Amino acid sequence: MITAIVLIDCAADSIPEVAEKLADIDGVSEVYSVAGGVDLIAIVRVREFDQIADVIAGGISKVDGVVSTDTHIAFRAYSQHDLEEAFAIGLRESD
Repeated sequence: MITAIVLIDCAADSIPEVAEKLADIDGVSEVYSVAGGVDLIAIVRVREFDQIADVIAGGISKVDGVVSTDTHIAFRAYSQHDLEEAFAIGLRESD
């Protein structure tokens, strides 16, 4: 599974409508409305790398109200469990 995190700038008056349209695109698993430098963050999950272009350039970027996108491809996922193990190496809990 290939995961892409897409930072999306939208027209300010259409954020909820854009988010709903993005959530309906095949390959978009989640859309978040966020505070900060962008308006929305979409999580894209596809089986093959070539599908990234179909979803982002062919889908997300063409939604009315989307002004720009910035895409980040995930190399590795770390769960909370993985992070706890990484930071606990060599440490023992005291009784």
